[in-house]
Amino acid sequence: MEYISHPFVTPKTLEKRTYQFSISMNALEGNTLVVIPTGLGKTAIALIVAASRLYQNGGKVLMMAPTKPLVEQHLQYFKSHLVIPGDDITKFAMFTGEASPDKRTSEWMAASVVLATPQVIKNDIIAGRYDLSDISLLIVDEGHRAVGNYAYVFLANRYMETAKDPLILAMTASPGGNKEKIVDIVENLHIKSVETRTETDPDVRPYVHEKEIEIIRVDLPPDLKTSLEDLKALVNDRLNQLKQAGFPVTSEASLSMKTLQEISASIQQRIAERDASGFAAASIHAELMKLRHAIGLAESQGCMVLKSYLNKLLSEGNAPGGSKASKRIASDPRFMRLLNRSIEWKEECHPKLLILPDLVSSIFEQSPDTKIIIFATYRDTVKMVVDTLQVAGISAERFVGKATKDQEKGLSQKKQIATITRFREGEFQVLVATSVGEEGLDIPSTDVVIFYEPVPSEIRSIQRKGRTGRHKTGRIIVLVTRKTADETFQIVSRRREKAMANGMKKITGHEKQPLQTALPLDPEELQKAKSIQEEFFKGPRIFVDDRELTSKVAEHLSSAGAVIRIERLLQGDYRIGDRILVERKTSRDFVDSLIDRDLLDQLREMSKACARPVLIIEGGDIYAQRDIHPNALRGALAAISVSMGITIFQTRDPGDTADFLLVLARREEESGYKERGSGQKESYESFSAAQEAIVSAFPDLGPKYARALLTAFGSVGAVINAEKEDLIQVPGIGVKKAEIIYDISRRPYP
Repeated sequence: MEYISHPFVTPKTLEKRTYQFSISMNALEGNTLVVIPTGLGKTAIALIVAASRLYQNGGKVLMMAPTKPLVEQHLQYFKSHLVIPGDDITKFAMFTGEASPDKRTSEWMAASVVLATPQVIKNDIIAGRYDLSDISLLIVDEGHRAVGNYAYVFLANRYMETAKDPLILAMTASPGGNKEKIVDIVENLHIKSVETRTETDPDVRPYVHEKEIEIIRVDLPPDLKTSLEDLKALVNDRLNQLKQAGFPVTSEASLSMKTLQEISASIQQRIAERDASGFAAASIHAELMKLRHAIGLAESQGCMVLKSYLNKLLSEGNAPGGSKASKRIASDPRFMRLLNRSIEWKEECHPKLLILPDLVSSIFEQSPDTKIIIFATYRDTVKMVVDTLQVAGISAERFVGKATKDQEKGLSQKKQIATITRFREGEFQVLVATSVGEEGLDIPSTDVVIFYEPVPSEIRSIQRKGRTGRHKTGRIIVLVTRKTADETFQIVSRRREKAMANGMKKITGHEKQPLQTALPLDPEELQKAKSIQEEFFKGPRIFVDDRELTSKVAEHLSSAGAVIRIERLLQGDYRIGDRILVERKTSRDFVDSLIDRDLLDQLREMSKACARPVLIIEGGDIYAQRDIHPNALRGALAAISVSMGITIFQTRDPGDTADFLLVLARREEESGYKERGSGQKESYESFSAAQEAIVSAFPDLGPKYARALLTAFGSVGAVINAEKEDLIQVPGIGVKKAEIIYDISRRPYP
C-alpha cells in the first residue's frame, strides 16, 4: 500500500488514492466543490488540501460541519493525521457553542486548525470577536446546505471579502437533482470548479464495493385500508369546498405537495386582494395538509403512529388556543368515527413492523457480526422499531436529534456521540435512526441498511445508501407498501438521483474553466466601495438579543460595519444607547402574536423598561395576514402607539430593518446619549407598581414572578433577604432564579 508523503501528514497513516490526490491538487488552484459518494474519503481530501495550504501559505484552516458529532469526528481525524511543526494541544480548537466567547477568542488566536459548527463562527464574526482575514483555507462539509439563510452563505461571502488569500473547499455526497439549487450552491460558495466522481469512474472502482439493493413489498391490512378510505373522504370533502370557491384543485389521488403549494399560492393571491374567501380557503388548506400527513402515516408507518397523530389532532382541536384547522377536523363526525375505531387497535398492524424481527434475525443467522442501520422518517416509528426488536431479543438503540418533541426526549450531542461509539465498538448491532444519522457520521463496517420507507429526496436517499458498502459488499433493503405513496417516493427518488448525476455532468463539463458566477468587483472598485462604507458607517454600537441571530438583520448590520454586541435582552430584540429598545416583528408574527400570544403585555413591559421604545413591523401588509377585522388591528396599533407610547415603524425586509437600526444608532450617538442609566421610568401609578418594578429588575424575572415573590414574602426587603431554599418554594422560581436573586442581593458593589 502506498501512503501520502507530506511534511504535515503523519507518516504511513493516509493511503494514497489516485482520485483523492488528483482532486486535492486541483482544489489547490481555486475554490472547488467536491462531489463524491459517501464513504470515499472526503475528509482525506480535506486533510491533504489543508496540509498543503498550511505548508505553503501558513495562516489557519477553518473546517465547518453542521453538527457537533461531525465536528468532533473531523477533529479526531485531523489530530491523528495532521502534523504541524511545534504541535501541541493548542494547535487544534473545536468550537460548538459550549465554550464561553472569551475562551473561543483566545483559542482562535492560538490555533492553526479550527473545527466548528457554522452558526458559532457566524455569531462570533457578527459580534466582532475575531475575523477571517488570516484563514488560508475554508472547508465546508455537507456543502449542499449552502442555500437560503444557512450560515455557510454568510460566512463564504464574508470570507471572500476579508481574507488575505482565500480558498474554499466545499464537499458533499449529494448536492441535489435540482439544477437551480446546484447553481445556487456554486454561487453562494463562490465556486470556480467542480470535481466529481462516481462509483463507476476508473480511478474510483478499485475502492468501491458492490451494493445489493432488495425491495420487500407488503400489503396494507384491512384496518389501515378502511382508515385510508375515511381519510381520503375527508380530503375529497375539503377539495370540493375549494373547488366551489373557485380554486384550481385536483382529485385526492393526484394531490401532491407541489399541487398543494400551487393551491396555497392561489389562496395567498386572494388574501393579498383582500378577498374574504382567501382567508376561509387558507384554513381549509391547513386541514388538507394535516389530513395528507395522516394518510402518509397510515400508508407507510402503521396503526399506532396513525393513532397517536389522530389523538394529537383531537387534543389540538379541543385546546383553547388550538388552530381552526384542527378544530374543524376534530368536529367532523367521520373523523370521530375513525378515532373511535382506533381505540380498538391494541398492537401494531402494519406488516413492515411485523416482518422486521424475522428479517433482522435472518440477517444475523447468515452473518452474526453484522451491523445494521434502520432508517425511519418519524420518531414514533423509531421508538416502535426499537421496542419491537428488543422484545424479540435483538440489541437495538435509537438515534435521533437533540430536540425534545411531543414529550419524547431527544439525544444530546454528547449522547449521540456516545451511541455511535458504542455501535462502532459492537455493544449493540442495530441502530435505528431518523434523518440525523444520514449525514457524514463515521459508522464503519455497516453491512446492511434498511429503509423503513422510501424517501422522495435524492439527497437523503444517497446519504442513507452511503452508510453501507464501505469495506465490503453492502446490502440495502427497502420496505415498500404496495399501492401507496411508498411506490411513488421510490420512483421519484430514483429519477431525482439520475437527474442529479446528469446535472453534475453538465456542470463538471466546464470544470477546467471558471464557472460563471456573480462577477467580482475590480480590486480598485472593491477597495473604493469599502472605503465609502467605512466612511459612512463609523461603527455604531448595537446590542442584539442572542435569539435574534436566526434572522438576517444581524448579518446586514455586521456587513454594514456596525459594532455588534450579543447578549440576552430581557425586553426587546435590539438595544441602542441608553434610551432605545427595539422589538422586531414580521407582519405575520405581529398578527399571530396579537391573537395567539401576549404581545401587548410584552410591549407594555418593554415600554416601562426604557425611555424610547420602538416597534418595527417588517414585511408585507399586516391586514392581509389573517382573517381579522381591520378595526381590530387598528385598535391594537392605537393602543401600542398612544397608550404605551411606543413608536411604530414599517420596513420592507431584514436589510431595510438593519438600515433603519443603523440610522437610529448613529442619531443616538450624535445626540450624546452614551452613559447608560437605570433604563427604568421614574414614575409609577402606585407603590405596588414601584415594588413590582424593583423586583422585576432581577435578571430573568419580570412582572409575573415579581408579583408571585411579593405575594409570598410581603415586601421587597423580605424578598431580598430570603434564603435560597425559601425562594425556590415560590411557584416558577427555580434554582437558577433563586441563586440569581440571592447572589445579586448580597454581592458587594465593585
